[in-house]
Amino acid sequence: STGALIVIAHKNDLTEFKETGLAVDAIISDQLIESIFYKNNPMHDGAVIISENKIAAARCILPVSSNMDLPPELGLRHRAAIGITEKNDSVAIIVSEQTGRISYCRNGELSLDIKASGLKTMLTEDFSVKRH
Repeated sequence: STGALIVIAHKNDLTEFKETGLAVDAIISDQLIESIFYKNNPMHDGAVIISENKIAAARCILPVSSNMDLPPELGLRHRAAIGITEKNDSVAIIVSEQTGRISYCRNGELSLDIKASGLKTMLTEDFSVKRH
């Protein structure tokens, strides 16, 4: 299965992290996201950053959480999602390459193995209501 790490900017526009990757500046589509994370695509490593309703950049390098209490089975994508969301108000969506399961991360807190409907609910809560 294909893994993915997608970070969605909120108030902080994540410029410093966008600059570590490849500028994309494209309208969001599932086809584009699928092709970015396709295994043979050189851009599949790293994170996609979505900002202002556009795919801003791909192949971005994120800070990995230095939290020593994380379970050892969490891979680099999950640790990077925790790392980026510990530092700002972004959220991260992780798709495990091994299991295909979806995780959601906000404020450094990881929700593992969520269903697509749950993901939609979390995103709606985080982006339609003004978060403080």
